[in-house]
Order: sequence, then C-alpha cells, then structure tokens
Amino acid sequence: MTARRVLVTGSSGYLGSQVVAALARRSDIIAIALDLREPAQRLPGVAYETADIRSAEVAAIVARHRPEVVVHLASIVTPGKNSSREFEYSVDVGGSRNLLEACVRHAVRRVIVSSSGAAYGYHADSPDWLSEDDALRGNPSFAYSWHKRLVEEMLVEYRTQQPQLEQVVLRIGTILGATVNNQITDLFKKPRLLAIRGSDSPFVFIHDQDVVGAILHGVDSSVCGIFNVAGDGKLSIFEIAARLNKRCLVLPAGLLKTALWLLKQFGLTQYGPEQLDFLRYRPVLDNQRLKTRFGYVPQLSSAEAFELWCAAQRQAPPPH
Repeated sequence: MTARRVLVTGSSGYLGSQVVAALARRSDIIAIALDLREPAQRLPGVAYETADIRSAEVAAIVARHRPEVVVHLASIVTPGKNSSREFEYSVDVGGSRNLLEACVRHAVRRVIVSSSGAAYGYHADSPDWLSEDDALRGNPSFAYSWHKRLVEEMLVEYRTQQPQLEQVVLRIGTILGATVNNQITDLFKKPRLLAIRGSDSPFVFIHDQDVVGAILHGVDSSVCGIFNVAGDGKLSIFEIAARLNKRCLVLPAGLLKTALWLLKQFGLTQYGPEQLDFLRYRPVLDNQRLKTRFGYVPQLSSAEAFELWCAAQRQAPPPH
C-alpha cells in the first residue's frame, strides 16, 4: 500500500511539532513539515520545508510533494512585542488564503484547519454552551478572535466554490499540556487570579494529546464538517483558583478596564482594556458533535486536563 502524504503547516510550533511526531511514527504516512522556523529536532522520515506561509514558495512545496491531506496549524497565537495588526492579518488570513489556493491548484483532497472557540467571540449574550450551529462573532478588538472568524468565513467560500476540497474545521478550546505557556496559563500562574464581578469566567480545556488525536482522526476519517474540540465539562475561574489553592482578586468591570489601560500604557501588562471581554465572557464549547458525528471522544475532561497541567507545574523546576 502506498503511503499517504500529509503536509503540516506551523510544524515547529507547540502543537505542530507534536502532530508531526505522531505522523512520523506511522508507517502508512509520509509527513511533510512546513514552517518559517527551523525545527528544534529533525525526525527521520519527515520531509522538512522552510517557507513563509504567505509566500509563493508554499504553492511550489505543495506541487513538489503532492500531499493528499494538508493540516493547517500556522497562525499567530501570541504576538511578539513588535507585532502589528497588519502583520498578524497577513499571516493568519492572507497566509490561509495562500495555502488554500495552493491546495486547490494542486488537487489536495482534504484540508484540516485548526480554528478556535475564539471564533465565536466573547459576548454577554452567548449561550451557556456553544454548538457549531451558533453564529461566529469573533471580536474585531481581539485580533486572534477576529482572524479566526475571517478564516472560517473564507472557508465557507471555498466549500461553495471548491467543493472537491474536503474540509475538517476544528474549533479548539483552551489547550493544556505539560509545557503549555501562553496568555491563559500566565493568568493561572499569578499569586491571585483575576476575576470580574458578576462573571464566573468559565473555561473549557482540551489536553494537547487529545488535539493531536482529533487531527489524526481527521487524517484517517472520511467525515467532513466543523467540530468543537474540548473536553467534557467546564471550570469557572473560582474553581480553577480553588484547585490551585489560590484566591481570586475580584474587581468591577469598569475598574478593571481602567486599570488595564493604565498598566498597558506603562508596559506592565500584555493585556489591554479591549481584552476585558476576553476575561469576562469565555466561549464554552459543546463537544457532542465531535463525539457523535466526527467519532472522536477526548480521553480527558476539562477538569482532568487542568489537573495534569497543575501536576506538571508542581514538578517543574523553579524559574531562575
């Protein structure tokens, strides 16, 4: 049997490197790793390509390797200090369009796209549990949320105009793993957790190996569609604080908005007032369609994924 070729963009990132490693362990798949950065480690049997997701070289790489499946993970999750909205848009949205055009031009059969629960947006009137049929209202004030929405709107165009390109869109919740380090885990590492009066700030978590598992399932499955990727259940900011043996600093929304503005002006926080709703109105993902229609059942619940992350933090050496 001829091995299938699977190309992974964003292959040097936290999730991408794990997906490539999982593919490399399989004898029935040839993995092609595409990233702007050199990988920390080159695995045997993997073809490594270096290119900007926005460049014409992407189409040349797709043409050269002829992958059957493309796993698109490349996006800017945590912008650098010198980043700009224009740059982030060009990578997240422009880069996605560039890749999709290459997929269509060179007869890729199937594309698996990592979207996010952030595409639903952060809104006071969001339902308690968001299903895949709920509207995408990614907030313009929050680049990551807005760009995930725009990419999904682009994917709708491609489903209409290029139906031969199969799509699996994974709206992923907050990923937790032993070495995850991002804006959300930074919140949990504070001496006191920030909470907003009148809001439980619920979180849904998904273990990194469950995300990898869902992606591999998408590579093997013939099922197409859009699926929320989250563990069962949710944890409020107060439940999270209790599990960390910490207390919450509960502030009124107006006071917090002013404080964030002042702190941002002096470079004392990465959060600005525009991200108040990011803390207050967390999208809570219903995973029923993932389990019943897509056929992937996460191994860990939200609470179990969080407990594993906590255990890893307790075992980690103290920072120097």
